[in-house]
Amino acid sequence: MSGKYPFAGRRWLSITLRSLHLVGVVLTAMAIFGNSPHQQAAFISTFVTGLGLFGIELWRSREHWKELAGAFVLLKLLLVLAMILMPSHAGSLFWILLISSSVISHAPKSFRHRRLFG
Repeated sequence: MSGKYPFAGRRWLSITLRSLHLVGVVLTAMAIFGNSPHQQAAFISTFVTGLGLFGIELWRSREHWKELAGAFVLLKLLLVLAMILMPSHAGSLFWILLISSSVISHAPKSFRHRRLFG
């Protein structure tokens, strides 16, 4: 199968991962700002689902990481890892991630897909 979805279940896998990623983001916010005892699990779920979403994009286009949107995902994954390793900075990192993600994801396609490398 060619086109945007190279296998029949890709779209549903993407929808499922995006939904679970949002759950992870909400749980992360609750863990940081509500002092939940499950802070590390929330960070890890956000990281793992983000990594899965990035993997799907790389499967679709191996060049994705060379574009602003793909490079930004790598940066976000590093910042989520920083939240895990430095929980005292998690609140600030959360807001940086949330706001910058909104800006990049809603920017024009020509901006998001601008090639940064090669």
